[in-house]
Amino acid sequence: MSFPPPRLKFTVLSTSLDPESRSAWLCTLAARQLAAAGHALTLLDLRTTPLPPFDNVQGQTVQGGAGCYEHPAFATYHQAIREADGVFMGVPVYNWGVGSGAKTLVELTGSSDDGRGLHGAWFDRPVTFLVSGGLDHGYLSHGAFALGLMFDFKCVVNPHFVYATSAHWNSPEVPGEWLGGRLHRTVERGVDLAARLKDRPYQSVWEI
Repeated sequence: MSFPPPRLKFTVLSTSLDPESRSAWLCTLAARQLAAAGHALTLLDLRTTPLPPFDNVQGQTVQGGAGCYEHPAFATYHQAIREADGVFMGVPVYNWGVGSGAKTLVELTGSSDDGRGLHGAWFDRPVTFLVSGGLDHGYLSHGAFALGLMFDFKCVVNPHFVYATSAHWNSPEVPGEWLGGRLHRTVERGVDLAARLKDRPYQSVWEI
């Protein structure tokens, strides 16, 4: 007898700041698939819910302004990542690496301090990448960033990911046949990974 997969909680993060972002299209389509499958979903987009540059300051800065942890969107992102059974992360590729928005997001939510010491929201999260690049041979440009999530926060990075260029789209938010199939399988396998890891009896912390 087969049983339906459990209802899980996912966070989809679109980190591009481009108004016509193709990685944001990937996030939108992934979110639709997750919602259609009955999962709880939080979709956050840095274009509409921006974050400040990371300055590692709580309270007031030396210039008199508020530090990054006081920004109203900080708690929104931190909670959405910390409470997710799995995270889907849309990233653009620039200059052989992920865009600056993704790095700022992890810097801020990864080293947050609640008065009891550093505690990242990312610890143990299963992470699936949805990557948009300009050239086919930029296929692994997100690799160093993914490795950082694994080493710092013990994230389990899904080996199934999407890498798409402009050639893989028929029109805005309308993927070509190959990309549509690849995205659908990637989301399914991200769900499967999150379901298998959901009830782990341990919680990782900073070790060094």
